[in-house]
Amino acid sequence: MNQFDIIIVGGGMVGQALALSLLPQNHSIAIVEPNNPNPKLDNNFHTRVSAITPKSEQLLTSLGVWDYIQRKQAFTATQVWDQNSHGNLAFSAKDQGADHLGHIIENDAIQSALYQALEADKVTFISAKLTHLNKLNTGYEVVLDNQSTLSCNLLIGADGARSKVREIVGIGTTDTDYQQQALVCNIESAKGFEGATWQRFLSNSIIALLPLSDNKASVVWSAENDLADELMQLSKSDFAKRLSAGVECRFGAFNVPGSIQAFPLIARSAKEYVQKNLVLVGDAAHNIHPLAGQGVNLGFADVIELSQQLSASSLALDDYSVLRKYARARRLDNELMAKTMTGLNWIYKENNESLRWLRGLGMNLINDNPALKSFLQKRATGSF
Repeated sequence: MNQFDIIIVGGGMVGQALALSLLPQNHSIAIVEPNNPNPKLDNNFHTRVSAITPKSEQLLTSLGVWDYIQRKQAFTATQVWDQNSHGNLAFSAKDQGADHLGHIIENDAIQSALYQALEADKVTFISAKLTHLNKLNTGYEVVLDNQSTLSCNLLIGADGARSKVREIVGIGTTDTDYQQQALVCNIESAKGFEGATWQRFLSNSIIALLPLSDNKASVVWSAENDLADELMQLSKSDFAKRLSAGVECRFGAFNVPGSIQAFPLIARSAKEYVQKNLVLVGDAAHNIHPLAGQGVNLGFADVIELSQQLSASSLALDDYSVLRKYARARRLDNELMAKTMTGLNWIYKENNESLRWLRGLGMNLINDNPALKSFLQKRATGSF
């Protein structure tokens, strides 16, 4: 049986970033990941992307990863407007004296860059699926589907929203089913996106356009289930016309060069982030509505906090009091973001006349209040 200090189940963006952040602490680390941990990029943009905040950029830079990322598109502004009111919001990097608000990057590009940074270091990748966990006095025995057995002092679940680690150890979740689906695809536009992300609130959906280049963007269309099912039945050309109309044809005609995928939207929060010898990070601990594109940024914030707590402690690697400090520090921030997304989703779903008026008024008040707008912008970009 192979013994490691730390076993990370899940070799995606958060799992690999955590491994990199823990390497300076001289722990022996294994990553268990059944899928390819080093996805290859081709000439076409992948449909799954993230809006990386400056805080996450700082983490990836400190880990020596940022320059390995092959494709990244900076955005300098965020534009939000509402179909059912006169409200609009415009955030700009210039308001913060910054060069950009963030970058739109394909998830595969981030993961591939993390793998490149890890290759030369002492991390063991194991291509297998987790099947069983046995609690030991000093950690966990990890049983895999390739018939191998590992052991560790600290087990970390970084295996996504449907975490097998979380399921096996019996950690429950609090779920919110939005009765919505996220329709995801890439588009080409007749006009450019002006270096900005764009978001429009409609009566029964929210459209987000995230620029990948001057005239290409990733689309996340969060729609009520009935509308999502209807949209998925359209041809790509008809879908493109509906999408363009949904953003008032502001960018001219759209073309959808690749596939359109749909994913159910369910917010999920683990009732415990830690147990003895065990930690959950990223989507295994919390999964939120994609309204503000904060999912992986919250996961990277978990990485920063857990690494700092383990590094600052003189106690044993698996000391429960240290793990609880991580849990306390991260739960407040994650729950606040989740509740904010749920609240915003509700506000924009409700379309009675008085609420529409108040919604538009509120957006315009924020837009005209530099201090309040600065606070919200800093919050969204992870600047504090």
